[in-house]
Amino acid sequence: MAALHAHPRPLRTLTPTLTPRRFGPPRRPRTVRCNASAEPPRRSYSVTLLPGDGIGPEVVSVAKDVLSLAGSHEGIEFRFSEMPIGGAALDLTGVPLPEETLAAAKESDAVLLGAIGGYKWDSNEKHLKPETGLLQLRAGLGVFANLRPATVLPQLIDASTLKKEVAEGVDLMVVRELTGGIYFGKPRGFGTNHEGEEIGFNTEVYSVSEIDRIARVAFEVARKRRGKVCSVDKANVLEASMLWRKRVTYVGLEFPDVQLSHMYVDNAAMQLIRNPKQFDTIVTNNIFGDILSDEASMLTGSIGMLPSASISESGPGLFEPIHGSAPDIAGQDKANPLATVLSAAMLLRYGFGEENAAKRIETAVIETLNRGFRTGDIHSYGTTLVGCKRMGEEVLRSVDSEKLVSAAH
Repeated sequence: MAALHAHPRPLRTLTPTLTPRRFGPPRRPRTVRCNASAEPPRRSYSVTLLPGDGIGPEVVSVAKDVLSLAGSHEGIEFRFSEMPIGGAALDLTGVPLPEETLAAAKESDAVLLGAIGGYKWDSNEKHLKPETGLLQLRAGLGVFANLRPATVLPQLIDASTLKKEVAEGVDLMVVRELTGGIYFGKPRGFGTNHEGEEIGFNTEVYSVSEIDRIARVAFEVARKRRGKVCSVDKANVLEASMLWRKRVTYVGLEFPDVQLSHMYVDNAAMQLIRNPKQFDTIVTNNIFGDILSDEASMLTGSIGMLPSASISESGPGLFEPIHGSAPDIAGQDKANPLATVLSAAMLLRYGFGEENAAKRIETAVIETLNRGFRTGDIHSYGTTLVGCKRMGEEVLRSVDSEKLVSAAH
């Protein structure tokens, strides 16, 4: 629960003297004035929904309903618009990220994404793969910092594949750089070596400004948690990692209250399994973060439980579960919607600064688990197996529970 409740204000409220123009203040809520002077003005936000492929539409539908109900309890109204992305967009428009989708996302206050990809499009050329649409969306929104919490909830301790004494109490956050590194570096492509053999090549490259801004995000996150940052790199081999370590160390001087350590990525991968409780906040580059955050997710027992937030220096953030599109169970009412529901809570906290509404959703998820409801990925003996829709209904019932009023405030 600490990871779910550890951030009482939006990340964009960074210290201005240390980080000029870093994120800026939260967007001013759009309000609708009421004639009844006794009622406070309701806050209104626009949210672009990108259901995507596979189980995406199912889990986004649940999260939308939870957002709406939680908002109604906290004086918040949402204006939703739904747009295609990924394989759904390919089938509809011939491209994985239509211009209209990106424009709608940029104009909204926040973006909630379901999942993209599937077997149907696996053989497409790279520029016509669903995943290309997601990379284009991240770049288009400028969301450079990906926050992925991994918390082992007491209700799901038996779902973890690790021994109870290893998994119990794990509460960490991976801060992943999202728009640089080897996924975007140039030159890249295919060629031929001096022996005439075909080769493929990519470039791992980072600038000082890219490293400094993600490092500051990590230190700010750690300040609201347990005050520890572990920077993960491969500085014994890679020049890009040597610069990474140098700059993270330099930025760390601005945060004397935060303890900084460094770890090579191969050791970090091992330590996440050996002793995950040693970690509080991990900051790392794009490719290492991609791998380590997925590894960390399995400490919790199911990737279907974990949300993420991707934030920019200004403009809307992108919020999404870290699980894939799961085409093998799509349309069968078997998906776990809780990661998307918790992503909606992160949307409220990091996108809008609506802490009470975010806590209401997180508390509702815990209450639903306490009442014994489980989807197939987290089901165990003695609990009630339900599908995606029923799990959503039970979360809504918990959101409406009177006992959440005091818990969320």
